[in-house]
Amino acid sequence: MNEPSRGPHFWIGNVLLALALAVLLFMERLWPLLGSLTMVLWMILAGAGIYLVTRDKGPPGANMPN
Repeated sequence: MNEPSRGPHFWIGNVLLALALAVLLFMERLWPLLGSLTMVLWMILAGAGIYLVTRDKGPPGANMPN
């Protein structure tokens, strides 16, 4: 059975989620530089990443039973 290939939105979403993880890991160092803007940046990256990953679910009706 062939699995459908992932579209560009899926990969861009994963890159954004990786950047959100990096921001989360370096939160202590970024906080003195950016202040509360660091949390806003993390929320935007994580939200956009999750949106793009879940947006690209393949062809419509692929998960529907017959």
